Amino acid sequence: MLRLIPLFCLTFLTSNLSFQDQVDNLLLNDLAYLENFYKELHQKPELSLYEKETSAKLAKEMKELGFEVTEQFGGYGIVCVMTNGKGPTVLYRTDMDGLPVIEKTELSYASSHSMSDMNGMENKTMHACGHDMHMTVWLGTARVMAATKDEWKGTLIFIGQPAEEIGAGAELMLDAGLYTKYPVPDYGVGLHASPDLPAGQVGFGKGYTMATAESVDIKIFGYGAHGASPHKSVDPVVLASLMVMELQTIVSRNVDPIESAVVTVGAIHGGTKHNIIPDEVTLQLTLRTFKEEVRTQLHKRIRQIANGIAISAGLPEDKFPEILIPNTATPPNYNNPDLVDRMVKSASKAISGSEVVHAAPQMVAEDFSRYGHTEDQVPTVLFWLGTVPDHRVVAAKNGESIPALHSPFYYPDPQPSIETGVKVVSQILVDLLSEQKG
Repeated sequence: MLRLIPLFCLTFLTSNLSFQDQVDNLLLNDLAYLENFYKELHQKPELSLYEKETSAKLAKEMKELGFEVTEQFGGYGIVCVMTNGKGPTVLYRTDMDGLPVIEKTELSYASSHSMSDMNGMENKTMHACGHDMHMTVWLGTARVMAATKDEWKGTLIFIGQPAEEIGAGAELMLDAGLYTKYPVPDYGVGLHASPDLPAGQVGFGKGYTMATAESVDIKIFGYGAHGASPHKSVDPVVLASLMVMELQTIVSRNVDPIESAVVTVGAIHGGTKHNIIPDEVTLQLTLRTFKEEVRTQLHKRIRQIANGIAISAGLPEDKFPEILIPNTATPPNYNNPDLVDRMVKSASKAISGSEVVHAAPQMVAEDFSRYGHTEDQVPTVLFWLGTVPDHRVVAAKNGESIPALHSPFYYPDPQPSIETGVKVVSQILVDLLSEQKG
């Protein structure tokens, strides 16, 4: 395995150079190792809440760099702290978990790993959301910051977060005392691999950039009967079908067209046999919103539609649908506009300004948002790191589709993605840490 050059050698290499030149020199020596590190992570993804080996691998690297490392913090989370004099405190997060997806990329380093999930089911696993890239950029940035301590003053808190894919990891780390056992950060930053931007670019958006995501279960009741005697039933399959269609009118006819919302029915479960009308059917929905008032409106209309259809079928009140909306929604990600401006300026120093682009809001969700949704009101920004290989960019121009995140065919272009990420995040951190607290 390739190994990194010892830190004292890297520090010597960076003397008397601009910060950008220092980063270039460090990457010249580190990039091969980081790419190999990335491929090792890619080959062995661990599922949410089971990131034991992944977190240990990151913790070992950070200890070697001189960070004070706490392991098993909020599950398999890790907290890595480096203090270098008086100054601001900046939190930088990576997530660590993979997905239960069978990889179909045919890469030489494709994952063939499998493991059991929390339900005891065996799954093939894949880093189909780019968390392996997130971790590699995180480590590469830590290498830079440890080797360039003359350039900054303050405290770095690098966290490795578990269970992002199930929306639980950030809350686990905060509940474990991230903002009470460690300094409350002045800023929180993170990145996410983009399946749309070419490798070498980064994308920033202001304000709401990712949505609240929540799951809703609706259990629809009826009276079962023989399939040959539908008149003796109140058919919940028909009621479910009516409900699916009516739910589509919430966004099109109830939500202000200027606002954003999604109501998707992702699953219907009911019945056992061709000629049996069942007693009940279950719908599973995902809702996506930015604003709380829109979210509340969706909840209200779902209940009204569900109960209204039951009434129209002549069902008594004790047969009205059961609607379960857990209070576990991932909050929307809000990028602090002032911090975005500062980070865009930093990114434009690290790479060509033409490669720093605007990123439109998306209805996907990310629990990084929780780090800014506490009473401490930490300004946070999550930006997009371009990862799409050149050949796929060309193919897209010819009308071919580019694999999305969570696709078994998604993969980043390692070298330019790592290099761009390390340059941009390192510059952001140094610039944020260059201001002195009053």
